[in-house]
Amino acid sequence: MVRRLSRARKAPRGAVLRARMVELSWAGLRVPAIADELGWGRKTERRWLHRFNHSGLHGLEDLGGQGRKRRITEAERSRIIALVKQVPPGRLEVQPGGDLWAADQPGPAEWTRDSLAARARQLGIEVGRSQVRRILLAEGVRWRRTRSWTGSKDLDFVGKGRGSSACTPSRPRA
Repeated sequence: MVRRLSRARKAPRGAVLRARMVELSWAGLRVPAIADELGWGRKTERRWLHRFNHSGLHGLEDLGGQGRKRRITEAERSRIIALVKQVPPGRLEVQPGGDLWAADQPGPAEWTRDSLAARARQLGIEVGRSQVRRILLAEGVRWRRTRSWTGSKDLDFVGKGRGSSACTPSRPRA
């Protein structure tokens, strides 16, 4: 089975190289020669040989599950992303009678990382503002504050005008 794996074309490359290492060991090559042939360190070579001797063919497989485990589940991540799509509790909305009303007067009028993290903690999700940032950036979700001065529904509103030039002329040096 090891010989078959060492010649496999559709198996993971690491497993094929490790099977080749075992095959070279069976052929009588010593650890330094095998390490030179495969381009590995001697310590790595010995570790894989010990794993093969201890666990057989399963010892040549990657262990998986390496690295830090996620602190929050996918369902919790989805709930945080769904928060951004909701209207913030402090945002004023025009009622049918023309009055302004907010679901939560002291609540945030727009989502920020701090307000999203605070709302997630209220929902029982232990998350910090930097983690909220990473989650939303990974999903491509827009969370940044809106700029209320750029436009208005007011008919008498006048914009700020043309923006400044992208390149400002430098001062002449004396």
